[in-house]
Amino acid sequence: MAKQAKPKQDMGTGSVKKLMVKMAVPALVGQVVNLLYNIVDRIYIGHIPEIGGLALTGVGLFTPILMLITAFAMMAGSGGAPRAAIAMGQGDKDRAEKILGNCFTVLMILAVILTSVFYFTSPMLLRLFGASDATLPYAVTYARIYIVGSVFVLIVMGMNVFITTQGFASISMLTTVIGAVINIILDPILIYGCGMGVRGAALATVISQAFSCVWVLSFLFSKRSILRLKPKYFISSPKIILPCVALGTATFIMQASESVISVCFNSSLLEYGGDIAVGAMTILTSVMQFAMLPPQGIAQGAQPILSYNYGAKDAGRVKQTYKLLLKVCLIYSVTIWAAVMLFPSVFASMFSPDAELVAFASKALRIYFAGMLLFGIQIACQMTFVSLGNAPSSVLVAVVRKFILLLPLIYIMPNLISDRTIGVYTAEPIADILAVTFTAILFVFQFKKALKKIEPQK
Repeated sequence: MAKQAKPKQDMGTGSVKKLMVKMAVPALVGQVVNLLYNIVDRIYIGHIPEIGGLALTGVGLFTPILMLITAFAMMAGSGGAPRAAIAMGQGDKDRAEKILGNCFTVLMILAVILTSVFYFTSPMLLRLFGASDATLPYAVTYARIYIVGSVFVLIVMGMNVFITTQGFASISMLTTVIGAVINIILDPILIYGCGMGVRGAALATVISQAFSCVWVLSFLFSKRSILRLKPKYFISSPKIILPCVALGTATFIMQASESVISVCFNSSLLEYGGDIAVGAMTILTSVMQFAMLPPQGIAQGAQPILSYNYGAKDAGRVKQTYKLLLKVCLIYSVTIWAAVMLFPSVFASMFSPDAELVAFASKALRIYFAGMLLFGIQIACQMTFVSLGNAPSSVLVAVVRKFILLLPLIYIMPNLISDRTIGVYTAEPIADILAVTFTAILFVFQFKKALKKIEPQK
């Protein structure tokens, strides 16, 4: 019989720097590889002869629905995994397994609801998101195939974080590597070889996610996992699941608001700049995903260390982990900002051979990314809020950035700048800079308060 695996990393001992590297590197690789799910399809679609530009824009219009599906998956996963890690730090494995089982049940319920709702409403929603007569057919074709396979996406994104939080960062990384490799292989075969076009791109993504789903579940049901999926814990308990959902609400708002923001961006850009402005936004969001995933991977690597040691009441290791996370994220955000400012056309040309679209997107990229310079602070602080179970603060910073700042600015800035299309893009950096300032101030007070709860009383 297979022996139950021990976590490859002990969160409570040893060098925090070495531990974070060992945890973050697989998470980082996984996040970068996961990016391929989104951009490989777009690269291949953008290069389809004759229809590439319109097809790329159509698929980009599916982004709000994709973000909503991701948001629901992360609400369960990002809310449950830190709670499970804290329980493990407290030595309560039974409660940690209950959290795992309850979150799995929530994901399955969401899969049924979201598939039903989005499949039938996708044509109407895509029109609302800015689809024109020329781009709607491509958008609907891609959307409906992806939506049918959304159960795989939900399980992969919602359950894989529980593998990471146990210390099995390499297993978690392989989840995304397996799916991405299959996706890369299938894309050219189905899109070009079988002549399926956009339909082939969507089918390749669904098949690759299905393989990743099998990998995740086979591990969590096996004796190799410290926390195992057990049917007896599938019956949802409000005392278990509600705190997880509350903590996951911050991540949900961040992801779901991206959907709302995407709709607002696309509708405004369609009005002021037409299909080329919307197409450029698809490129901008793709590059932003590229920019954001690495620091998110680093933060995911730090999360189990922060959560475990907070549960174990080791304030010194919590502070040390946060400082290292902040330093790495800030260095990365400055570096990627500089790369985009210096070489915007390199990033834009990855997604389309259309010279006019690349030139337009290159100009917009410099504006859209202007606030990325300090965004490492936002990522480090927000992940630490979640890792320490501080649901109110994590929700607050998410709401402030997206709804209080960015959403109004999308409609305000075009009225303040002569080129209204450029005005829409300007909303992003202004919101980013203001949000980082607010988050940093809030974090100073909340972090001291959290540490005081676990520091030995003098």
